[in-house]
Order: sequence, then structure tokens, then C-alpha cells
Amino acid sequence: MKTSIEIGTDSTGQGVHINVQELLATRLLVQGNSGSGKSHLLRRILEESAALVQQIVIDPEGDFVTLADAYSHVVINGGDYNEREIAAMGARIREHRASIVLSLESLDIEAQMTCAAAFLNALFDAPREHWFPALVVVDEAQMFAPSVAGDVSDTVRRASLSAMTNLMCRGRKRGLAGAIATQRLAKLAKNVAAEASNFLMGRTFLDIDMARAADLLGMERRQAEAIRDLERGHFLGLGPAISRRPLSVRIGATQTSTRMGTHGLMPLPSAGGEDMRSILFTEMEAPAQPRFFAPEPEPVAASEVLERIAASEGLHEDLDAPPVLDILEAVEEAEQSDAVVIAMLEEMLSDPESAFQPEAYLYQDFSVRCRMQKLKKVPLDLAAFRRRFALAKGGVFDPSEPRWREMLAVADRLPHDMFAPFLQIARAAMDGEPCPDDDILGRAYGSRSPGRIRRLVEYMEKQGVIVVRADFGGRRSIGIPELGLSTEAE
Repeated sequence: MKTSIEIGTDSTGQGVHINVQELLATRLLVQGNSGSGKSHLLRRILEESAALVQQIVIDPEGDFVTLADAYSHVVINGGDYNEREIAAMGARIREHRASIVLSLESLDIEAQMTCAAAFLNALFDAPREHWFPALVVVDEAQMFAPSVAGDVSDTVRRASLSAMTNLMCRGRKRGLAGAIATQRLAKLAKNVAAEASNFLMGRTFLDIDMARAADLLGMERRQAEAIRDLERGHFLGLGPAISRRPLSVRIGATQTSTRMGTHGLMPLPSAGGEDMRSILFTEMEAPAQPRFFAPEPEPVAASEVLERIAASEGLHEDLDAPPVLDILEAVEEAEQSDAVVIAMLEEMLSDPESAFQPEAYLYQDFSVRCRMQKLKKVPLDLAAFRRRFALAKGGVFDPSEPRWREMLAVADRLPHDMFAPFLQIARAAMDGEPCPDDDILGRAYGSRSPGRIRRLVEYMEKQGVIVVRADFGGRRSIGIPELGLSTEAE
């Protein structure tokens, strides 16, 4: 089987190849200033290897959605789905080996990081039998693995950085090969960048970035000036999948392009000053329609996207569909196991220290209890267990009950580790009880630090999920605007 793809030519006109098999084992880092051709390089690699390996693209700007026009990629618009649905898609993608593009362009930076973290964690937590090889491309990786804290909350930054670290540091054994691109190495977390063994360095101007790029390429500092002189679309490549010595690569052409195309000069409008003023300020009877772009497609239901992912499995292998009776038996077994899950969660939470235990330890305990109950398999994977345990700490053991529906819809706007304290507040508001004190919220959050609980409440208030009120006596009450409820003052 062919395992090598051509990405361009060297200074002598000879083809430069990447060994995809070796790339899956050694990972790739692409660096270059804006306009250096990073996205074009990633697109060339994706197009050339589309028939060789499953591809998963984290696309913050929507640049790669056009791959679906020429290849079998399924486009997922992250803004149309909640965190639970995104995680479910991630698990299904690994099972069916579908090539996808996760477009995050409709989200703000914090929502992009949250969505990407949930998606990458689902890929990483897939069961062992689904550890098929996959090339995971992350464009603008400095957004998802920042080297320093920025404007986003610490909780979101830590979750995103952890997911990226798992991808680059521990993903290889699970079949996940990271190929990440960044505008600046100085903005990318070092423990993420350090795990790549293959490098393609494009044009950069800042001394600190040139120095780091030269170090990665094994060049002397005085040779780093060559990186500043690279033309658009030219990169210096090094690594076991590319070359044992640094070589210059001119990236070849691609079959697809971005929806926007390449920006260039164009004639200015011919309308004069008064005509332009009339165009800009005259009231229109109806809003103007976009002139250059097609209307945005309607959001696709999560179930339909999952069906498309499942259908794409036929591109890789032929499997017989399970009989209807098997499906019905599986549904009945799932209903029985859910009752066992609820009983085990109640038993685990009867230990006051369980709220402060690491999730990995709790999941191991949960798995042992499942075997003691003689279940055929553990009914929840790690991602699903995280959510169910967080809900249980908040007093919601059966999330399918109708009375929790609105409350859980509000909770889904928060990271999963905040579900429990929020649900404690929401349940108190529903029952007309006093606001939970910091000790109760601390046990739900898994922290004994009063400062962390204070920051937790402040974060939820900034997200618009709760409103905190304090009277002159210092008694606190918390309202939940979307539910129209409020706790009693405490």
C-alpha cells in the first residue's frame, strides 16, 4: 500500500514527500506568520492523504469546509450543537472512521475552546476497539493550547490545554496523530509543541519565534535569518517523516480552496460622493441581500449528522446491519443497566470523600462495581461517567426525568465540572430553600478552597446563568433568570 504523499518540490525541482505511516507515529508542527501559507500547506497534506487515512480537522475559521465538495468529509458546525451532542459525535466518529471537519467559525473564542475540548476528549476516551489511526489537524493551535492565560476563564483554558496535551502527548497509542499549525511558537504551550518530531517552518519575523524555529530545525542562530526571508508558500522541513536534514519546500497546488479565495486588489466602486452617501443613508424598504455569498445552510439535526457519519463507514469497510431483535434487546438491556447505574451512583456518593476523589479513580471504582453487578460491559465511558457523576452530585440521578429538563438545558451552558454546584443552587430555588452555603457548593465542586468557590460563583454570574443578590445583612440569595426562580436568602 502507498504510504507516501508529495507535498511540493525542493530547490532543485525534485518532489518532497511525507511518509504518512511515519507521520502517524511522530506528529507534525507547522509554524508561520499570517499569510505564510500554513492553511494551504495543511490543505495540501489533507488532500493528498485523504484516501490513506481518516482525517479529523478542528477548523476555527471555517477554511476547510470545502474539502467536503471533493472528498468524503462530513462538515459539523459546532455552533449548532451542545457539548453533549458534540461529545457523542466524537465517539461515533472514532467508531465509524469518518473523516470530518469541525467548523467553529460561528463561536466566540471561549466557546471554540470548550467545544474543541469536549470533542478531543471524546476522541481520546473512545474504547480500545475503536482506536483506529486518524490524522487530527488543528489549525490556529495557539488558540486551543495557549502558553499564557488570556481573556478566557481559567476553567476553559485548562480544559482546552489538557485536551490538546492529551492529543499530542498520549494520542499516539490511541491512534490519534496530531498535526498542529500556529502563527507563533511563543504563543503555543511548550509541552504541546515539544511532542512533535516533524516540523515545517514558514516565514516569521519576530526574533523569539525565529530562534525557537531554528532550535527545532537544528540550525545555528546565525542561520535563523533564513526563516525571515522565506517566500509565501515556502517552508523549511525536517523530521523522520520528511527529511533527516532541513530542506526547503515549495508547497504544491491544491484541488480545493477556501470559500473566500485569495484576497487581492480590486477596483473601487464607481459611485461618486453624493451617490455613495445616498446608498449608505437612504432608508431601504427591505434589508439588502448578500451579494457575494450564498445564504448560510439551515442547522442539521444532531441525529442526521450521526446518520451521515455512520453512512460514511461504508467507504472504509462493509459491515452487516444488526438485526432488529438485537437492537430491541440492546435497548431493553440499556434500560435495565441505567437502574443499576443510578443505584451505584447513590452508593458511591454515600461516602462524603467521594466528591473530592480524582475522576480516574472514581471511574475505576465504578467499573469494578459494574463487574460486581455482572453487567456485560461498563454502561458508561469516561466522558459519560463524568457527566452522570456531576449530575448525581447535584442531586439529579436520573436526567431523563421531565422535571429536570429545563434545569439541565441551562446547566449545559457550563463546563461539566460546574454542573453539580449549579444544580445544587437550582434545586434549592425549585424547592424554595435557602441558598446552599460554600461548604455544600465546595463538596459539589470537589474543592475545599473558599477562594475557588467564590470564583466559581463569579464565573457562573458572568455567563448570565445566575444572579447573586446580597442584602444589607450580608445574606445571599441566588436567582436563575432563565427558570424564573430564586433561592431564599441565607
